[in-house]
Amino acid sequence: MANISPIDRVRLGAAVFAAKAITASIRTLKLGAASVLPGTIAKNLHPRILSLLSQQIKHGVIVVAGTNGKTTTSLLLRAMLEKDGWTVVHNEAGANLVNGLITTLLDRTSLTGILKADFGILEVDENVIPLVLPQLQPKFIMTLNLFRDQLDRYGEVDTIVYKWAKTIAALPAGTTLISNGDDPALTHLGQQLVHAEIPKQIKYFGLSEPDLYLDEIPHAVDSIHCPSCGTALTYKGVYLSHQGDFDCPKCDFTKQPLSIDSSKWPQVLIGVYNKYNTLAAITTAQSIGVSTEKMLDVINNFQAAFGRAEELVYQGKKVRILLTKNPVGMNETIRAVNQVKKAGGGSVTLMILNDRTPDGTDVSWIWDVDTEKFVNQGGTIVVSGDRVYDMALRLEYSKEQVGGGCQLVVEPDTAKALAKALELSPATETLHIVPTYSAMLEVREILTGRKIL
Repeated sequence: MANISPIDRVRLGAAVFAAKAITASIRTLKLGAASVLPGTIAKNLHPRILSLLSQQIKHGVIVVAGTNGKTTTSLLLRAMLEKDGWTVVHNEAGANLVNGLITTLLDRTSLTGILKADFGILEVDENVIPLVLPQLQPKFIMTLNLFRDQLDRYGEVDTIVYKWAKTIAALPAGTTLISNGDDPALTHLGQQLVHAEIPKQIKYFGLSEPDLYLDEIPHAVDSIHCPSCGTALTYKGVYLSHQGDFDCPKCDFTKQPLSIDSSKWPQVLIGVYNKYNTLAAITTAQSIGVSTEKMLDVINNFQAAFGRAEELVYQGKKVRILLTKNPVGMNETIRAVNQVKKAGGGSVTLMILNDRTPDGTDVSWIWDVDTEKFVNQGGTIVVSGDRVYDMALRLEYSKEQVGGGCQLVVEPDTAKALAKALELSPATETLHIVPTYSAMLEVREILTGRKIL
């Protein structure tokens, strides 16, 4: 704060005071968590506030980026660092756009504009990475994965990778990239940055467990061609979408050596995707110096972030919320729920499809989902949401293709659909709820009586 001018200091103080007043009002009136609006107001009063606050974090900012898994990975890494005695500022509510990041930092800032924390863990929406990285100047950048997601907002994966590469290349040499080595696009990104004009340090995490291979490459895959020469990649096996043990038959592009042996570590929560989240957090925590004993203790006692395999009890019945927002995410959710079904549980599922701004207005992605594998397992699927009939049509088509004893219940009203799903769900089983983002917020408000603002 020594380099800030007197005028800037006054503007910063006004921005902090206004934001804190709004936060106090929202929370006092129990209108929500106040995770976005205070940042919006503060940014209008001082456009450089994100940079001024983040530069005060003692050991730097850790940015968590990717299509899926940001919130779970961030929460897991935070728990590991706090277990090691560090103080952490973290956008745990999942507000990952610019205003949400500012609000997070403001929450730990004094009225005089002073922020005290050892590390900042900030999950960042993939589309705003080019905007916020120059302001945050992060110490670590975790790149988890890249899948097609909300094409109406983001465009194709190649576009995102290009923007990331250009932005990260301009950061200082001390920046470390913690990247998914099973993702061809991110591996290529890492190789580019190692040889950039300002070289970066790269550490790769990934799976080395062939018993987790999928039987076949899913329908919804993105990066199955070599990002270096364009030749179709060959795979020894695929773990999730296009992530796997790959090699280019034409050039020297191949999977890089991993910094971690996945077979020696447990995972948090259900699903292969959560194994990746676990490995990403471990690789970063190891780089900071957290001991294996402390990391294992956190993993074994971890509680899910809201909506991300979060487990609740409502009206005496167990509920698990599995946020799903794109083809890869829904395929992995189906894979996880089907495993529960095979074990004799999870006979009822509530699927809620919305098309609001946080979800993406183009819902054609549901036709890239392997829903045939879902309906083939039988049970009851209750369908709801703004685009309830689109989802119901997709499932009916799947039933025609594979048959099976799956029963569909269509109820456009979310509250009524939840009530119906709970009624149908046996008391001894867990009701799985598979919502898009805005639908997840609706469901959580019903289940917990709280909403996010």
